[in-house]
Amino acid sequence: MSRDALHLAAAAVIACVAGCAGTPPPEWAADAHAAMQQTVAAALEGRPRVEQTEFARALQQLSRTGRTDLLARAELLRCAAHAARLDDAGCPGFERHRTDADRADRAYADYLTGRLDAADLSLLPAAQQAAARGDAQALARVDDPLARLVAASTLLRAGRAGPDTVALAVDTASAQGWRAALLAWLQVQQRFALRAGDDALAQRVQRRIDAAAGARR
Repeated sequence: MSRDALHLAAAAVIACVAGCAGTPPPEWAADAHAAMQQTVAAALEGRPRVEQTEFARALQQLSRTGRTDLLARAELLRCAAHAARLDDAGCPGFERHRTDADRADRAYADYLTGRLDAADLSLLPAAQQAAARGDAQALARVDDPLARLVAASTLLRAGRAGPDTVALAVDTASAQGWRAALLAWLQVQQRFALRAGDDALAQRVQRRIDAAAGARR
């Protein structure tokens, strides 16, 4: 994941503690990194048991450091994955560690939950700054797929996501094989089609929903 996906991405969990360049990361850090990547993938694919297991493993490894800021960062990454699949459940895990999180991470949490203070906009990654400003055109220039979906979810929540934004989110989730995210965005696309009276598109989207849903049986 690029820094623009999340300045708190799983790789940063290692980068901020692993020491000098070229030095192998400690075993706990490598394990935490791998577990967080599996957590994010499972969340986006709709595999809750795997997500829970891998996230517990990540937290166990991070807890060995006694660094609650790293625990906050891991919680925030998981929240971002859920935001990308349009799961608006807030970020309660992060809130337990908010006091120890840095300002940028607190701003990102507020952004994900729709409470961002305008004064903190500059603390967000570039893609999310554009989304927070309502710039839907910037979405196509976001290279990282997770960052793109998080930004798209923000635009949708703000009522600034048009059919093109939704189609791009659908294509992004589809290309990554993120089934849970794909199903969520397909349902949005179908609502847009029905609202516009485009029955042909709505039926085509329904066939995609059926195919994606059938894949998890």
